[in-house]
Amino acid sequence: MANVLIVDDSPTEVHVLKGILEQGGHSVSSADNAEDGIKQAHAIKPDVILMDVVMPGMNGFQATRALTKDPDTQHIPIIIVTTKDQETDRVWGLRQGAKDYITKPVDSADLLAKITAVV
Repeated sequence: MANVLIVDDSPTEVHVLKGILEQGGHSVSSADNAEDGIKQAHAIKPDVILMDVVMPGMNGFQATRALTKDPDTQHIPIIIVTTKDQETDRVWGLRQGAKDYITKPVDSADLLAKITAVV
């Protein structure tokens, strides 16, 4: 299936997402901050990135913008996965270049369907 990069500073969230993805047949790698997520995206060229928003240092909106503006990574679809559930956050995330936006807690069937839709 897909090689998925999870960028999230919460070990619990990474564990939950990794479980859903691996049950869905995907291979998973992770980064615990946006800067490392950008480095890993360049190094491993995942099929899709799941990006948290609220992280120390660079936030997920900034990282999404950086990845989608970089010719080396702009082809990688990004799905924002966050607790920020306001419509303005969703619109802003999509304007940064994200292909989709999911709020936590994640519905596993919905997540897997969205990944299938973008890869």
